[in-house]
Formats: sequence, structure tokens, C-alpha cells
Amino acid sequence: MSNTWKPSTKAVHAGTRRSQYGEVSEAIYLTQGFVYESAEHAEQRFVASGDDEFIYARYGNPTVAMFEERIAALEGAEDAFATASGMAAVSGALMSMLKAGDHVVSARALFGSCLYVLEEILTRYGVEVTFVDGTELSQWEAAIRDDTAAVFFESVSNPTLQVVDIAAVSALAHAKGALVVLDNVFATPVFSKAVEQGADVVIYSATKHIDGQGRALGGVIMGTRDFIRGTVEPYMKHTGGSMSPFTAWIMLKGLETMNLRVRAQAATAQAVAEALQPHPALNAAIYPGLPAHPQHDLTMRQMEKGGTVIALDLAGGKDAAFRFLNAVEIGLISNNLGDAKTILTHPATTTHQRLPDAQKQQLGITPGLVRVSIGLEDVEDLIADFRQALDAAK
Repeated sequence: MSNTWKPSTKAVHAGTRRSQYGEVSEAIYLTQGFVYESAEHAEQRFVASGDDEFIYARYGNPTVAMFEERIAALEGAEDAFATASGMAAVSGALMSMLKAGDHVVSARALFGSCLYVLEEILTRYGVEVTFVDGTELSQWEAAIRDDTAAVFFESVSNPTLQVVDIAAVSALAHAKGALVVLDNVFATPVFSKAVEQGADVVIYSATKHIDGQGRALGGVIMGTRDFIRGTVEPYMKHTGGSMSPFTAWIMLKGLETMNLRVRAQAATAQAVAEALQPHPALNAAIYPGLPAHPQHDLTMRQMEKGGTVIALDLAGGKDAAFRFLNAVEIGLISNNLGDAKTILTHPATTTHQRLPDAQKQQLGITPGLVRVSIGLEDVEDLIADFRQALDAAK
């Protein structure tokens, strides 16, 4: 791979391994294990596998390795480990590096499953977790201690679209010797500059924009080679959270078109947010690309675009939100995002339903909030559909 390649070229060609047949489309190596030439060869491989040598699919696989190398090259990371899902990536990154007695500082605004890992699982095993308002640098500065092992946050929070300053939080964390672990799903690999902005570990749910077509679950953890192979890999290969070869092949195919899809979705999201923000049925149209968003300037510096997701806060609460959802004709009611199809979610009753009402209120997850993941449909069709559904919601 040439170091001069631009991201779109890396997303198509980086990490490619071709067999003796010279296939154009990457080969799927659907095998759980690998054959050794001799007992001595097996012994040697278990002691120290080479870059293109494999032992067992849970440890590594040629198709999976192609995906890992390609996404790492695209992100600007040294290495990557592909996982069975986005949450396998979040939990694997944190569990592999933390131990009883460690301290973590996390943004409070997170996806429901991420909150569960931090609030329920890590604390169960003796990890101390302090939550802060991710947009307030003074809270990060006050919470990060000399013994803090890591900070964790979503660069753009799910579902309220708060944007955290990666460079500023990274500087505070590094000053205390803490690692910066970042869930970067809403920023997408297309708009991400997380590594150069200071993130040590970057996590994606590949289920979202990387696949982008609703076909498969997957995730990826990226960081330094020492961290990925010395910390993450031993944990993941022994606990079984690795990606399957077939899923890796799907993700490779997704990477080829991701740049085109995500840029088109972000442009449509911008147009939809601008068109809907004055509608009387809304308390607010929340979108980082809108000048009214509290972190708009930061978003433009950090991502350059507002992303593919909008949050609509309907003035009539849950009843109005449900009327809106049920009146939408094009978008689908589901709980994924980053898909080619527009998908709508009511977080308060689905992805964040387990949270107490007071916590939802603190996070800004109101009864009227609807998360809208913009797909690849015609922008004029979406705007017309959302307008009629908002009229119905009134």
C-alpha cells in the first residue's frame, strides 16, 4: 500500500491478500482451523505466528486480517482487531485493559448498552467509574486523577448528538497518563480524524456505516500495535468475541462504497434538518451541522460535516412521537443506524428504556425524542414524508 493513497483508495485496496488464483474480489476463507506441515511447524506457529500465518479462526483468519488492515489504514491506526459486534468491541477494549482498582472517567451521554458495561459490568469487578457531562471540559479536568487508567466517551453521543472535544479531552487525559478510548460510530470512518486528534483507542460498530446495508453484526477496535496485539488480542481470542470470515468479507465490500454512501447521507441529513427545524410540531431539530447546535463550531473543526443522524424532539411528548413514527411512510421503525434505508427510533422506549426517568431527563432523552438515521433515499421524498408525518403528529 502506498503511503500517498487517499482515504477512498485505501477503502478499496488496503490490506488486500490474493491467493494463487489472483481473484479480484477478496476471498472468503471459511475455515475454523489451519493445517501444519509437521508437528514442529505446529509448535513453532503456536510460539510465534508470522504476519501471514494463522492458527485458529478465533485467533485470526486471512479474510478478517484483510478487513483489519484496511480499516486501520483508513483510520490512521497502527493495527485493528475485528469483533463479533460493536458491543463486543466496546466491552473487549475496556475489559482487556482494566482491572480491579482502576479508575475510569466516562461521558454520561452514551448508548444504553455502553452505559450497562460501565455501570453494571466494570463496577461489578472492582473498577471505579466517574461520569461527567462530556461537553464540559471543566468536569473532565476535575474528574481525571493521577490514578485514572482511561477515559471513555462517544465522539457524538447516542441519541442526543452531543459532540465531545476529542483533542481537548485527550490532552487532559494524557497529562495524567490515562488512555483515551473513543466510540466513534456517529462520526464514521469517513469524517474521523480521531487518531490525529489524540484518541488512543478508536472503536466502531461495523454494523452501522461500514456494512451500511443491514446485513451483519460486527465491530472493530483500533490502536497501537502493542495495544491491539498485546492487550486486546489475548483477551478477545480467549473469550471468543472475534469476527467471522464471512462477516469480514461483507465489511470489506461495505468499505468499498462507504465514502460515497456516508457523504450522500450526511448531505441529505443536513438538508432534512434545515427543512424541518422550523416546523411547529417540534421543540427542536437537533443536528450538529445546524448553526444552532451548541457544538456546531467544534463539529465543523472535528468532523467537517454534521453526520448522518438527526434527533427530532416533538412538542407533544411520547404520544406525538408515536403519531409521527406511525405516519412516516418511507423510513422504517427499527433500532439500527447508518443504513442505506432511513431508520427511526424512539430511544426512551427502546434503546434507553431501562434507564430511570430521572436519568433519561438528565441525558436529554425526552418522551418526544426520535432518532432519525438518514438513508440513501431521495432528499425531497424524505422531506415531504417527514413534513406530512409531523403534521399528523400535531
